[in-house]
Amino acid sequence: MTRRIFIDKQSPKAYHALVQTSEAVRATAAEAGLERTVVELVNLRVSQLNGCAFCLDVHTKAALRAGEDTRRLAVLAAWRDTELFTPLERAALALAEVTTVLSDAAAQEAAYEDARQALTEDQISAVIWVAVTINAFNRVSVLSKHPVH
Repeated sequence: MTRRIFIDKQSPKAYHALVQTSEAVRATAAEAGLERTVVELVNLRVSQLNGCAFCLDVHTKAALRAGEDTRRLAVLAAWRDTELFTPLERAALALAEVTTVLSDAAAQEAAYEDARQALTEDQISAVIWVAVTINAFNRVSVLSKHPVH
């Protein structure tokens, strides 16, 4: 297998800009009234969809530090099949999934309509930005093959 370039190290200015974007998005989410656990659930679900082991490791630790429950983390991949998540969390997860997978228009509309019922406009915007940002980090880590130690 060809050794991968850690693009965050190879192009530090670009990576630093992504980190700054992430910090701004985290502040935007807090200002919109999204709890840190919701942000971390979105980060984790998107990382699951993208198969990013490095980000799953980082954000599982962050979710636990934020007070997330291990039981909910264990079933996050099947969040639709459990009652462990609030309507707000469910709306955020659905919106994060359609942002990540870029589903067909009908799926996007359904997720957006559900989000309108449970989230404010500021929260909808924040969730989409969280998903966009973690998608970018997932790609950095997956394509660089960042190891999980």
